[in-house]
Amino acid sequence: MKIASIETFTTRQLSFVRVTAEDGQQGFGQMAPYHANISALVLHQQVAPHALGADCDEIEALAEKIVREEHKFPGSYICRAVGGLDTALWDLKGKRLGKSVCELLGGKPQALDIYGSSMKRNISPKDEAERIARLKDTQGIRAFKIRIANNFGNDVDVYPGRSEEVVREVRKAIGDDTQLFVDANSGLTPGKAIEMGGMLAEYGVCHFEEPCPYPELEWTKQVADALDIPVTGGEQDTDLAQFKRMIDMRAVDIVQPDICYVGGISRAMEVARMAEAAGMPCMPHAANLSMVTVFTMHLAAAIPNAGKFLEFSIEPDTWTKDLFTEPLAVSDGKVQFPQGPGWGVTVRPEWLERAEYRISRL
Repeated sequence: MKIASIETFTTRQLSFVRVTAEDGQQGFGQMAPYHANISALVLHQQVAPHALGADCDEIEALAEKIVREEHKFPGSYICRAVGGLDTALWDLKGKRLGKSVCELLGGKPQALDIYGSSMKRNISPKDEAERIARLKDTQGIRAFKIRIANNFGNDVDVYPGRSEEVVREVRKAIGDDTQLFVDANSGLTPGKAIEMGGMLAEYGVCHFEEPCPYPELEWTKQVADALDIPVTGGEQDTDLAQFKRMIDMRAVDIVQPDICYVGGISRAMEVARMAEAAGMPCMPHAANLSMVTVFTMHLAAAIPNAGKFLEFSIEPDTWTKDLFTEPLAVSDGKVQFPQGPGWGVTVRPEWLERAEYRISRL
């Protein structure tokens, strides 16, 4: 069965992709959020010409062919666009076969333990601690991630002492029975990250994400080698060769591909396989409640080296509110798995109708 058309429904924040096969069956995917209108243009100009008329079921081969053919334009936007196509094709395949994507990948749909993921640095440590404690009490969440350092901050904290203050306040609020993760978002040099690792160990932190600027794998490796706390990373990376290097050199202890950044489920699965071969866990990055969290649920339920927890944003983002007719529900610290074939969720028709840009490629 061949790909007959590719459509996008886009705002600046989000772009959903609809693929239609020759027989009229359709699948939905999504490109990575933020500047999604640019990703949609890349999809139609550089990805669709390779995809139209291609076999709907040759998903992995098609994704790699497009990345290879567009080698003059490596990196983020090509991979975001390929990810939109790839995830729509997996949905289409699941619907045609009457199976969830998770089952197509060899897994079994199941409720997944989550860690509540804060995206904020502009929140006071006291307020951060209070809202996290409230979520622990009301939703039974047993792990949380907070932001330390500053995004690509070159050892400059949001304000002096904030990192230790927020770790201390949150740990006091959640007690010792709840796991605490931190994310530095490339904010530290190796020496500062190792120094901060000593403080994190005192508060029982068990996950130190992206301590150093992500392109500097040698820096991150210095931190991973020096600390007992697991160091994690990989969310920003799009090149499978870079992931291989990261895993082979043990720059991180846990690898974290983002399905929408890396180019879809097919390429994220390849990262998970590389990590599995190296005996390394894979905990994919999923920093918002758009379809990337749904994709990640299917992947995490299918790979043997998945981490214990799934990332689940605690932010009430207006642009992800009411996206699906089947909202994701959390109870007792778990998110319930979407039911039905493909991704198991349906983008609300009214959202598609309100999209600012709609492009079709036949």
